[in-house]
Amino acid sequence: MASSAKEQKGQDSSLAIHQNDHQARRRFFEWAQNEIAVVPDFHKRNLFSDEAHFWLNGYVNKQNCRIWSEANPQVYVETPLHPEKLTVWCALWAGGTLLQKR
Repeated sequence: MASSAKEQKGQDSSLAIHQNDHQARRRFFEWAQNEIAVVPDFHKRNLFSDEAHFWLNGYVNKQNCRIWSEANPQVYVETPLHPEKLTVWCALWAGGTLLQKR
């Protein structure tokens, strides 16, 4: 659980707002505004996507995380191979919304 908290913290710091972000957003806006003026169906030619990872607490797949005791084969300690998470990917485009959960 500590490792997933560290990973989450690392993700949060990568989402921090930086000094040059406003300028980059402004340049993108000006570029997109120009493309819309030049290409009438510009909005139909683009797909905007993003993904997010949601770390889960609770059930762990016991088939993937068993460590058997050498002294007593009936005793085992469960340790997850990887922290459980749900990944959601979404894309928006002129034709609608695409959504995938993994």
